[in-house]
Amino acid sequence: MNLINKKVTHKRFGMGSIVKQNDSSIEIHFASENKKFVFPDVFGNHLKLHDKSVANSLEKILQKKELERKEEEWKKEEEKKLQRKKQELRLEHEKLMKNHKLHPESQMVFWCDTEEQNSSFSEWKVFSGEIKSGTNKGKSNKPIRLHQNSAVLLTAVDSSMPERDRRILGVYMVNEDFIGKLCEDGYIPAHSKYRLQLTEQESDQMLFWEYYVNGKLPHKMTWNTGKYRYFDNSWMAQILIDIVSLKSDPKEREQAQEFFDHFCKMNRIIAQELPDPNGALMRT
Repeated sequence: MNLINKKVTHKRFGMGSIVKQNDSSIEIHFASENKKFVFPDVFGNHLKLHDKSVANSLEKILQKKELERKEEEWKKEEEKKLQRKKQELRLEHEKLMKNHKLHPESQMVFWCDTEEQNSSFSEWKVFSGEIKSGTNKGKSNKPIRLHQNSAVLLTAVDSSMPERDRRILGVYMVNEDFIGKLCEDGYIPAHSKYRLQLTEQESDQMLFWEYYVNGKLPHKMTWNTGKYRYFDNSWMAQILIDIVSLKSDPKEREQAQEFFDHFCKMNRIIAQELPDPNGALMRT
């Protein structure tokens, strides 16, 4: 829009003529002197064009700019809200991390079906399932006991085999900033470092029920329903040290040992005082 030589009236300086113009400013010659103004903002309240046709076109430009300004302000406000929300969540997270009390049964064993046996290791996460009844039906289960000291044990049993033959497929520590109480989607991600997958031969030597026992029914080996169970911290340590013993490759053995040492540190377990496994299979 070319405004050179267009007549204008300024509230303070009176009538004038536009002598210079660019994308961000205009210069106007008044009776006594020339003045520079911010373009097109000055036309909002202080300056009026005499040419009505040009004034109408300029008004549309001003309206568009005002909409853009309001949209930018809205985006900034939304960004501030988002940052405040993130700050609130971070403070809540730090508070939970700081005040966390170690639960003696804060480990999870997960039942993997055929599809999950592949996805659990390709994606290194499991889904805790959905609530089946009540007011929260359809929502994801919150693994409330899981914290930074928790590990997830992946297990499976062939459909043709009895429950007593449930095998351990692998294990991982939860992601270092994971807190079960804050988990809304039900997915439990793995730690970037502490994760182990067993070979089929190793898995055949690691039977879950050698470690796990139902306190109410110590001689029974039944899973019943649900995708997961919580279990004792020391049982997980027993499983991890046995995995270390299984590993023949020096690098894999070192990795498993580092996992075990980290787990014991996080769960305040003294390796030398760890009892031998005494699960349901050991009692038959």
